[in-house]
Amino acid sequence: MLTEKMLKALNEQLNREMYSAYLYFAMAAYFDDLNFEGFSNWMKAQAEEEVGHALRFYNYIYDRNGRVELKEIPQPPKEWESPIEAFKAAYEHEQFISKCINELAALAEEEKDYSTRSFLEWFINEQVEEEANVKKILDKLRFAENSPQILFMLDRELASRGPKLPTLLMQGEE
Repeated sequence: MLTEKMLKALNEQLNREMYSAYLYFAMAAYFDDLNFEGFSNWMKAQAEEEVGHALRFYNYIYDRNGRVELKEIPQPPKEWESPIEAFKAAYEHEQFISKCINELAALAEEEKDYSTRSFLEWFINEQVEEEANVKKILDKLRFAENSPQILFMLDRELASRGPKLPTLLMQGEE
């Protein structure tokens, strides 16, 4: 059974994960407006992954006899000065999410809620990967800042991580 304090914190994180999806969809729209399909596809895939993270929290709360409380999702920004600034914002956001996950793990230990602490281990490891992936792209963008050719090559490279949801939606239409 979750304590009230832990339940509230898990619900807040579920909301943060949904905001993360909103943020990455907003970034995808920004890149679509710039006709950078690869960057957009990467962001859409990232948004889907964040929805998956939110669903993990949703299911865990119910598995522990808690009640999910969905809150309003704030509107994310919709414009960035450049692709570099968009990925810089993504990197800073992932660092924020890492901090929140670590705080949740500390709270679980404080509450002696070892099941929740165990559940959060996956997210702790996932955030290392999330930060590293965004940082690699950010570093490449910084390198390519004055080279449109490298920027277009990077856009093509990022297209390979396309979202899966459009494919899943099309399955019933065949």
